[in-house]
Amino acid sequence: MSIRDTGNLYRSIAAPMPAEISEQLLNASHFRVERIVSHGHCSAVDFWYDQPEHEWVLLVHGEAVLTFQQDNRTIRLTAGDYLHIPAHQKHRVEWTKENEDTVWLAIFYRTDEPLSFPESGTRE
Repeated sequence: MSIRDTGNLYRSIAAPMPAEISEQLLNASHFRVERIVSHGHCSAVDFWYDQPEHEWVLLVHGEAVLTFQQDNRTIRLTAGDYLHIPAHQKHRVEWTKENEDTVWLAIFYRTDEPLSFPESGTRE
C-alpha cells in the first residue's frame, strides 16, 4: 500500500456551479468517502434520497437544511455539525446557502453489526 498525494477539500471547486458536485475521495468494498459541494442547490421537489448504505455526514463549511420523510423533521446544519443517517432513511436537502459554498464530507458504509455512538464531549 502506498501513500497517495494529499488533497484539499476546498480546492478545485468550480464557479459557477450549475449542479452540485460529488467527488469520491476514497472507495472500498464496504465504504466510500465523498466530498459534496453545494452552492444554493437542493433536492428536486418530490425527490427523496433512499440509500442502501448508512451515511455519516459532516458539514465542513456553509449551512444546510435536511428534511426526513418519516416524520417530516427538519435539521439545520452549520459548519462543524455532523449527522448519522441510517440506511433507507428517506431524506432530502431542503436548502443550502446561496451566497457561499456548502462543503460536506460524507462517509457511506455497510455493516451488519449494531452501531454504537459514544457520548460526545461537546460543550455548549
